[in-house]
Amino acid sequence: MDVSANQSDGTTLETLDILKIMELLPHRYPFLMVDRIIDIDGEDSCVGIKNVTVNEPHFLGHFPGQPVMPGVLIVEGMAQTAGAVCISMHETGMPQLVYFMTIDKCKFRKPVVPGDVLHYHLKKIRKRRLIWKYSAQAFVRDELVAEAEISAMMAEK
Repeated sequence: MDVSANQSDGTTLETLDILKIMELLPHRYPFLMVDRIIDIDGEDSCVGIKNVTVNEPHFLGHFPGQPVMPGVLIVEGMAQTAGAVCISMHETGMPQLVYFMTIDKCKFRKPVVPGDVLHYHLKKIRKRRLIWKYSAQAFVRDELVAEAEISAMMAEK
């Protein structure tokens, strides 16, 4: 992890680059939906970043002549962001996987198109043993485009 910034209270916010994310998650192109994770405050909150590009394969059919990022992939990006942060905060030497468990209160508010930069803002709602629940919001240029509550469970590979 790279150190990103110090907060006024003295705590350090950290960053995960794409190489570290790929160490933590099994996902690969074309299904890796987060490029960088910034402002990591332990497992409590973080911001994932996804650069949306026209050469992604889902745009060939969704929709020809008017490409729109599928909402399910936005939710997947939020879940991958949470998963990478949870694994990075609990590295035990044993390979870990995070399994997506639930999606609640999901809403899509605006279309996401090539050229947009998604910012996934996650805040932990609660944790019980190896199960986390997060409130997640996706923004493009400070405009809310999607939101959901997601939960996941960590397990050994």
